[in-house]
Amino acid sequence: MVSANATEYTMSGGMTATFTTQDAPTSTEASSGKGLGFATDLGFNASGELDNGFTVGAFMSVDTNSALKNTSSQLTIGMGSLGTIQLNNIAGSKANSIDDITPNAYNETWDGLTVGDGTTVLLENNPSFFGSQTSSGSIDYRMPAQAYMGTTVNASITLDPNAGAAAGSKGGVSASNTGSGKAVTVQVSHDLGIEVGIGHEESNVSELAGVPASDLSSQTAYVKYAVGGLSVAYQEAYRDAVAAAGTAGADTEATMFGAAYTSGDFTFSYGESTLQTKAAGVTVARSEVQLDSVQAAYTMGAMTVSAAMSSTDNVGGVAGAAYEENTLAVSFAF
Repeated sequence: MVSANATEYTMSGGMTATFTTQDAPTSTEASSGKGLGFATDLGFNASGELDNGFTVGAFMSVDTNSALKNTSSQLTIGMGSLGTIQLNNIAGSKANSIDDITPNAYNETWDGLTVGDGTTVLLENNPSFFGSQTSSGSIDYRMPAQAYMGTTVNASITLDPNAGAAAGSKGGVSASNTGSGKAVTVQVSHDLGIEVGIGHEESNVSELAGVPASDLSSQTAYVKYAVGGLSVAYQEAYRDAVAAAGTAGADTEATMFGAAYTSGDFTFSYGESTLQTKAAGVTVARSEVQLDSVQAAYTMGAMTVSAAMSSTDNVGGVAGAAYEENTLAVSFAF
């Protein structure tokens, strides 16, 4: 019988207040405006050691804005030289963690695209699609870091019995009867400050009610360099879609670039990304979505003041559709 010893529990949290202006001149009046916002998040950690030397840890993040909501939760088992196993109940898979590695002072270029009149839909403007099919309700195996002459290699494999679906409840199954998915990642870093990474993800939707299966295959690759207070990264991602009956689906490709510089308590960043949905059959290709964001942050102990000016061209792949968002945020960590 294996038991846990010296279990520790900790709680952390943060509060963020924002003032945001949004302008979508090519959309309806309801897509533009300004407002104050507030959010509070709590993080719960539990960790302990088993009598065989393994470690076990649990994490849950709770959004307390209006109704309580579990936004991220994982169970991790550390097996020493045998590696690590992680159960990803809600988000947290290794593949999903490299969906967008570009540095920023506040948030990703696509973070603000959450409102609109029907064309401003986050998924239609989000270049960080890699890892999304195996993020929740999945299991990771992460091998121990392998170090040699200043070079460190990390690798992982993720398996998901219901790709693209939420995890089932304890003792139950996912509400969505989808096909399985898997993902692999490899990351190589060097003491000189350079890091490269690649990832591959596959998922399929099982045949249901006589409808043939469909498949998705995604790849990503990035290079990142950090020296002193400067960090620069470039990343590409591609998704190959096969629709029902084996016909070609709408493929998507994305690019992401970011640069950030930290000097003392100040951080400045610039990021840009693109996303294009290709033609599929009689459906023509969408216009390339172009996003960019200039950001700054100043930290004073537990308080951080951040500002971001972001814009999007060809929102939702619609030529000429524009969107701008400016955010001033004050956050506290406790």
